[in-house]
Amino acid sequence: MKLKKVYYSEPNVVKLAKDLIGKVLVTREGKTITSGIITETEAYNGIVDKASHAYGNRRTNRTETMFKEGGTSYVYLCYGIHYLFNVVTNEKEHPHAVLIRAIQPLDGKELILRRRGVAKPDKKLCVGPGKVSQALGITIKHNGLDLTGEKIWIEDRGIKVKAKDILIGPRIGVDYAKEDADLPYRFWVEKEF
Repeated sequence: MKLKKVYYSEPNVVKLAKDLIGKVLVTREGKTITSGIITETEAYNGIVDKASHAYGNRRTNRTETMFKEGGTSYVYLCYGIHYLFNVVTNEKEHPHAVLIRAIQPLDGKELILRRRGVAKPDKKLCVGPGKVSQALGITIKHNGLDLTGEKIWIEDRGIKVKAKDILIGPRIGVDYAKEDADLPYRFWVEKEF
């Protein structure tokens, strides 16, 4: 079942980042669907989080999407190479976001392999936010889309993840955020679904 808009209005971005583990990220290109079970996320706590693009209420052409209502996709180009997909959360003007760092492929596995340029799957196929976007065909054209629409969305397919199976730690690659780099805002599971 596709997640409803109200799901994304949760004011606690850390809680939502944890809850997204086990949900299914889906993209549609024409009649072709690809998807994967979300296995790793990172929370970005808006204007008070030094690791967030919106820290200090920074508003730019790129970050403006983060200030939209929860349930909007935030996609940006990282290092001029990788597209990174984030879920905007909270109410409008509260720029919280959850970065999707890893998925376990589900639907459209052959196309996922082709997009990733590999012949057969391995455990690292979709581990890393750039790999997630490449596997699901996510590009800048997905930025600012409604996550209850028909191009990109998240579903609850009833996959149960026990709290004890969710690992918690600091985010990756945000050393510039000083003390905020050590916040326990990353969630992941190592088991196969």
